[in-house]
Amino acid sequence: MRGVWLAGGAALALLCALGAYLAPLQPNILALQFAFTPRAFGEVVHQWTGEPLHRFRMHLVADYALLVSYGLFGYLLSTRTQVFQAFEGRRQRWVTWTLPLAAAFDAVENSFHLWLTEVPRFGIVWPYLAAALAASMKWVLLFGFGLAVVLALVRGRASGA
Repeated sequence: MRGVWLAGGAALALLCALGAYLAPLQPNILALQFAFTPRAFGEVVHQWTGEPLHRFRMHLVADYALLVSYGLFGYLLSTRTQVFQAFEGRRQRWVTWTLPLAAAFDAVENSFHLWLTEVPRFGIVWPYLAAALAASMKWVLLFGFGLAVVLALVRGRASGA
């Protein structure tokens, strides 16, 4: 159980620290995460010249630590606690791997963003699409996990557990 708390606490601390560190970026990083084309990506990055772009690139180091911690937290919460006892079979396996899979997509997204912000690469279209699709999958999985937590807690209360 201690591992769950450590991973969750680390994820929460990193999330809060990164939120504060990235708060000055305008537009915010979600605009970059959902930039499916070189043009959309460029419109964001060109507003981040100098220090803001450096700030974005530097946050990626801590973001890798964040994705490891939230992926581990999701796995441990599912396998070492009774939170998801209301789920069985495929649903239980899906919940177990939701946050680790989201973390994998986050790592793909970060890797593309690190490469795409190093130098202008607007002539190559597919990496922008791949990064935005990875970000989209990450967010779908994160929200899916959150929904699973809510459903598990509601089912647990309904069954008196």
